[in-house]
Amino acid sequence: MTEDSTTDVVIVGGGIVGLATAWTLHRQHPGITLALIEKEQRVAAHQTGHNSGVIHSGIYYKPGSLKARTVAAGRTELIEFCREYGVDHEICGKVIVATKTDELDQLDALNERAAENGVPSEKIDRARLRELEPHVEGLAALHVTSAGIVDFVGMCEVMAEKLIGAEADLRLGTEVVGLSEQADEVIVDTTRGSLRAKVLVNCGGLQSDKVAGLAGPRPDGIRIMPFRGEYYGLVPERRDLVRNLIYPVPDPRFPFLGVHYTRMIDGDVHAGPNAVAAFKREGYGWKAFDRSDAREILAARSSWTLARKYWRTGIGEMRRSISKTAFVKALQELIPAVRADDLVKGHAGVRAQAMAPDGTLLDDFAIGETARMVHVINAPSPAATASLDIGRTIAAKVTDRLGEQ
Repeated sequence: MTEDSTTDVVIVGGGIVGLATAWTLHRQHPGITLALIEKEQRVAAHQTGHNSGVIHSGIYYKPGSLKARTVAAGRTELIEFCREYGVDHEICGKVIVATKTDELDQLDALNERAAENGVPSEKIDRARLRELEPHVEGLAALHVTSAGIVDFVGMCEVMAEKLIGAEADLRLGTEVVGLSEQADEVIVDTTRGSLRAKVLVNCGGLQSDKVAGLAGPRPDGIRIMPFRGEYYGLVPERRDLVRNLIYPVPDPRFPFLGVHYTRMIDGDVHAGPNAVAAFKREGYGWKAFDRSDAREILAARSSWTLARKYWRTGIGEMRRSISKTAFVKALQELIPAVRADDLVKGHAGVRAQAMAPDGTLLDDFAIGETARMVHVINAPSPAATASLDIGRTIAAKVTDRLGEQ
């Protein structure tokens, strides 16, 4: 337990968005006092440390949306950051592959969206696709040269190190247990004492709605619906099946990109993920279960509305979770040569997907605000790619509030 203290800003959450916000504030306002609170003993312990490590190009997102705007600026800044601080990264490009005739129109629509978002893409035929990815079978594809891979955990570790060097108060192993917003401050109760701050920023990721709920009703009744994504890895002798990044044409009805192949920055190749409801927000295996999380999901009308809307898709995702054979079959749509023996069980991640009371999954990033608090309500993929620009957006909101003192 530490003594109670006072600071200008408290940031809750040591993932990449929380760290990027702290990083931006310290660079813009060197004299600011700041505390970053993370309940785990290390930074990037959950979404940031369990994602696919992809630098997204921004091709998928609705033009003018917060996702489209922040990815466009954020990826450029991310690459500059990696170059400056020696974080492993590579701009390797990806292909988005149409394997069925009814996907060709969707591929054309995606190419048009790329143009609207300022993302260079080229529609290529089967012969050119095989030049880029010799083992992929498809009718046509988009070649997106601006996509890449990166060590997001390494980015976070650099930011944390620099923040500590700048005398920021980085409190690991510390959980927020209470919030009280006053007229001119926020009182933040933690497992290591209380802090008084002029502004609080909630970047709690999988716990963001619960953190917001400590101060009162959750913004607009929105809550986090956790989805677990499971991966397989290609055995070393079969990694040559994949040169870079290989994606299917995404289902426009669902906010996930489908099972795909990702060459990782360490040389591994991951295949996946699926997307199944997780009954523990930070549970990365089938046996992971939290009674409180499960009760909340099952008791919410929005969960059942979502299930009725996507039950066919959900059954398919569950089959791929239960059956390796089903997972392999989905992967073979892109690379027919892949076999069950080529795959070993890999890591899993849990996506913090915000859901409205009517069962709608929020499509865009969302930030909620009160007089003294800024809540990152929805920041799933591609938030890691966009993190430095999201951090700048949040920092501007914090600066406005500090200026009101």
